[in-house]
Parts: sequence; C-alpha cells; structure tokens
Amino acid sequence: GRSNEGGAGSDRGRGGRGGARRDREERSDLRQNDRSRGGVRKGRKGRTAAPAPAAKAEIARPKHIKLPETIAVKDLASKMSYTASDIIKKLMLMGVMASINQEIDFDTATLVAGEFGVTTEELPPDIDPTLIPEIVDDPKSLKERPPVVTVMGHVDHGKTSLLDAIRNTSVSTHEAGGITQHIGAYQVVCKGKKIVFLDTPGHEAFTAMRARGAQITDVAILVVAADDGVMPQTIEAIDHAKSAHVPIIIAINKIDKPGANPERVKQELMEYGLIAEEYGGDTIMVPVSAKQHTGIDDLLENILLVAEVEELKANPNREARGVIIEAKLDKGRGSVATVLVQSGTLRIGDSIVVGTAYGHVRAMINDRGDNVKKAGPSMPVEILGLNDVPSAGDILAAVDEKQARSIAEARLGNQRRDLIKSKSVSLDALFQQIQEGDIKDLNILVKADVQGSVEALNSALLGLNKNDEVRVNIVHSGVGAVSESDIMLASASQAIVIAFNVRPDANARRLADTEDVDIRTYRVIYDALNDVKDAMSGMLKPKYKEVIQGRVEIRQVMRFSKALVAGSYVLEGKISNNSKIRILRDNVELFDGEIDSLRRFKDEVKEVAAGYECGISIVDFRDFAEGDIIEAYTMEEIETSIAEANKAAEQKREEQAAAAAAKAEEHTEEE
Repeated sequence: GRSNEGGAGSDRGRGGRGGARRDREERSDLRQNDRSRGGVRKGRKGRTAAPAPAAKAEIARPKHIKLPETIAVKDLASKMSYTASDIIKKLMLMGVMASINQEIDFDTATLVAGEFGVTTEELPPDIDPTLIPEIVDDPKSLKERPPVVTVMGHVDHGKTSLLDAIRNTSVSTHEAGGITQHIGAYQVVCKGKKIVFLDTPGHEAFTAMRARGAQITDVAILVVAADDGVMPQTIEAIDHAKSAHVPIIIAINKIDKPGANPERVKQELMEYGLIAEEYGGDTIMVPVSAKQHTGIDDLLENILLVAEVEELKANPNREARGVIIEAKLDKGRGSVATVLVQSGTLRIGDSIVVGTAYGHVRAMINDRGDNVKKAGPSMPVEILGLNDVPSAGDILAAVDEKQARSIAEARLGNQRRDLIKSKSVSLDALFQQIQEGDIKDLNILVKADVQGSVEALNSALLGLNKNDEVRVNIVHSGVGAVSESDIMLASASQAIVIAFNVRPDANARRLADTEDVDIRTYRVIYDALNDVKDAMSGMLKPKYKEVIQGRVEIRQVMRFSKALVAGSYVLEGKISNNSKIRILRDNVELFDGEIDSLRRFKDEVKEVAAGYECGISIVDFRDFAEGDIIEAYTMEEIETSIAEANKAAEQKREEQAAAAAAKAEEHTEEE
C-alpha cells in the first residue's frame, strides 16, 4: 500500500511538477515561440517578481518646463517626454508645418506645450557669442591722441582741393566726374602734432558712408564756397555732424574768386544754428583758398584748438579696437582693409575679428605707403590677412585666435538666419504687391571695386523704389571683377550687371555673349543711376490721355435686316472708323464703345469730316435715338518717367494718409 501510495504520491508529485512545467512552457511559447533555453531559465528565475507583460510603467511627464528663445522640435519633445511625432502632429493641427530638426520660437513652443497641459517659462538668453568683451580703461592709462577730422561739403565747393592743399598732393584731377569715389584717411603734422583726415565722398548717394564717417570723427570741417553759399549737401552735412554730436569748423573756400562773399555765407549759416564767433556764436569760421594755399595753417591750428578743448584720449596699452574705413579685394594681396585704430595698439601677427571676417595681421601699410609694425590710436593703416572682405564701418577687435574664429562664425550664422528670415518676409510682401498692383522687377547684379562703392550703389538704386509699378531688385552685390558665376546668376535671374570701376574677365565676357547678359560698366555713379531710371521708365505701364476728335449728331435711325444704322451729321472735328465713341443723351453718357462700320452712302470710309453726313453702325449697342450725340475720341499714349511715377505714388500716399487722418479725426469727434 505504501508502495502504491508512495508510487501514487510520487507520480502525483512528478505529475504536478510536470504540469506546472508544461503550463509555464505554454505561456513562454505564447510570449516568444523560439525562446532560448537561457531565456526560459531567466523567465523561471524571475517568475514571482516580474510584472505582467501588459502592465506598462507610466511615463513621468513634467508639468512645467523651462525653454530658450528658440528650440528644435525634437528637443521640445524630449523635454516634455513625448515623441517628436506627437509634437509634429500637434503643430500641424495648429497650422505649423515643421520637421523634427526645425527650430520653433518660444511662443509657438508654449502653445504646443499648453495643448499637453504643460506650462512654460523662458530661460534668460545665453551670452551672445558674437559679442566682443568690453574693456574698461583705467583713466590713468589714457593718453592724448590725434584728432580725427572729417571734411564735408557740397560737390564742387572744393573739398578735395582743400585736402590736396593740406596734404600737398593732387588727387582731384584723377577722379571721375570730380567726385571722390572712396573714403581715404591721411595723417598730417601741424606744429609737431598729428591730425588725421577722413575724406568722405560729397555725392548724395554716399549718404550712408558720410554718416558713418561722421560717427568715427572728432571734428567736422564743413567746406562752403564763398561764391556759392549754402547748398542742399551743405545742409545734409550739417545734419550729419549735429546728429553725431561733432564740433563743426567752417572752411569758407574760394575767397580768391571775384564773386566771393564770406559775409553772406556767415549770414546763411546762421539759419542752421552755426553762428560765427564775431557774431557772438561759438562756431569757428576760417576763410581759405585751396587754390592759393591761403588760410590752411590757420585752419589746422583751429582744429588742434578744438581737439584740445575736447580732451581726446585713448589707452594705447591694450588690445586694439578700430573701425574699417574702406575694404576691397585685391587680386594679388587678397582682402585689403583700411582701418582707423581707435584704442589700443594693433601689431603684426595679432589675431583679429572684423564683422564676419577673421584672420592674422600679415602686413600693415600707413598712409604714405610704408610698411609699419604697429599702429596706435587715431592711426589709419591698410591691413592684410583677413579671410573675407569686411564692410566699411565694421568694428575691428584684436582677440585670441580661437575667439576670433568662433565670433566670426557665430556672426556669419546669425547673418544667414537673418537673411533667410528677411527673404521669407519680403517674399510674402512682394507676393501681395504682385497680386495687388502687378508690380514689375528690374533685376540688377552689382559689382564694384570696393565695399564702400557697393553699399553706396545699393543704397542709391534701392532709393529709386518709390512707386507701385516698377522696383529695383538687387539679386547680388559684391566686391571684385565680374566673374563667370556672376554671369550665370544674372542669366538665371534675367538681371542686368552693373560693374562700377571693375571689368568682366575674358571668360565672363564670352559667357555673357553666349547667355545674352547685358553688362554695363561705369566710373561715375550718376551715369549708372540715370541708365537704371531710363530702364525703369521703359517698364512702366503706358499712360494714356483722351483726345476728342469730333462730335456727331444722330438725325435718323435706319433699320436694316442685319443692322441698325445711325444716319448722322458731323457737327465738328471728324470721326474715324477706328475712333472710340461715347453716346450722350441730354449730356448723360449711355454707352462707351467702338464703331462697327462707317459709311458715306454705300461705301465704307476711313473718316468723315465736319459738315458731312454718314451712316454709323455700333458694336453691341442698338438703343440710340434721333438727337443723341456721338462723341468720337482716341487714347494717345503719353511718355512717363520713373521720376513722375515716384512723384505720383508719393502724392497718392499723402492723399491716403490725409484721408486716414481725416477719418480718424471724424471718429474721435463722434466719440
């Protein structure tokens, strides 16, 4: 019995264990058919502690997150503990199409987070990687520096001749159209002290360059011709100097001329707040003759006097800071930039960053063409060694090599982002304009010898965009000769190439002929602007004026099987078979249209003069009656210039502004 019981018990035990094993194996098979032996063992080992496979641990998601100004979609998903596809779906529902790597701004990210019940907080902005750390100078370290002088004045008032007299050089005879095309910087010595002169161009198109010149200057010399007086550019120069809070010295030039009247000039200048010392004011006015070299020493002494009052100082014993006056791409030397050192000392070998360009100072040349090893405050030098051409007005800073590169690259990245942003905005605006006003584009590609000319040309050309019909669109602008890639771009965008003081190379010229690209070369900015104005005028919608040809009276209405004919008499002028006509009854217009046929008796004729009868059938009009008057007229095209179109557009804007103001006033009165 024991044996049976024992056998039975033993069998039961084995059966129980075997059954349990079979159950486990069946469950295991359901989970994973070809699980390895090791996997089964592992499953067996943790059978009591492991949770059921279906029961997932709930993901802990934040209720509040901190976000930067912009964030990539994938990073926002990570912060919120959602998948990127969850965020993208939500953005799509909000009407925003975004990819996983696309950056969205804080406001958009906040709206998305809100959809998931998450609140946000904006993080303080990071330190701008494009900024150069400021150095605060100890007042004890400051030393006297030479004054920087800008010479301004109306064209032909002798600004360049005055600089020639000061420098004893002759530049003016070589300049196209008598206009100084580029900013230069020169040092002169008076009584053992140095004075730096900046030569800003006198043409109105170079306003931006002149304004920049005034910002880096200590004293402004305003040249006014004694025989001509105050002119528009004189007033403009006064405004620039005043806005830059720069002391002004008046150089009354051409006192040697027969019609010279310095007293009249002084009287005229009083209207602009510049009162001579002898009239109780504080403006120094020096009579000079650049031609005869008289009054020059007196002018220089007065500059030093003003500089002494201004107490101009800088620390020469620190890393250099300066401003780019001019920059160009030289075939043999690469990027060449003229820099005016403002503080510190620039040395050969210094690592520098200028705008989006960086490099080492490989060479420095002073205003006399000599190679120098260092340049202190208020010293203008030409530097070589930058990897790109900077823009006039860019700040130069001497920093360590790693910093120079990282700052330049960060600025370049910002520039690209801004360009993309501005392009998308301007494209939207342009599309709207195209829909509303059928706007036409005159595409232009600008190349010039120096950055200053590029900027001045761009500014002058874009200044022509004052109407709603034709606009200048600069597809590209840059420094250097016209290249094959420029021609390809011009061809693709159907642009005219404007080459200012540069020429296309042989390959570019051949390609331009093949691609039928128009290259215009100029040495004087006036010519370029006039040609562009003519091109824009040719693109304007034709304007027409109405010319009355004659008046005809309908005396009999004749009905035929196929037509209704007005038996008429020409009262005055004439009527032609191609005339446009309007039908008047009691001076009220009934119809405006065209003649179908014009006959005398049974013959078709081209025209009928006053005093003769004729038969007229009219296109799409049969309701005329005896006594109606037919007025015959033509539409003549009138020539319109871009200047007239700009004036008309300006007048229209003024009228709209006046109407809006009147409406607002009316609304205020009602309230």
